[in-house]
Amino acid sequence: MKKKEVIISNEVGLHARPASLLINNAVQFDSEMKMIYENQEANLKSIISLMSLAVGPGEEVTIKAEGADEEEALSKIIDIIENGFNA
Repeated sequence: MKKKEVIISNEVGLHARPASLLINNAVQFDSEMKMIYENQEANLKSIISLMSLAVGPGEEVTIKAEGADEEEALSKIIDIIENGFNA
């Protein structure tokens, strides 16, 4: 299992467009992927789960990946977030 903390770096937080971008990339990996925010854990491959976190701009989240391709999966998701969701 790999995990890393990251700041949501866009101006509006984790709304539908950035959430969809994360999901579209997360589903390309076999690893189980989660986002953790304020002690709540969401499936990074589910729009409903991810949106339920209601993460605002500038908030810190933890991304967790577990599986055969966990390092690549974690790196991809972190890159997307750190680049302000500009894919």
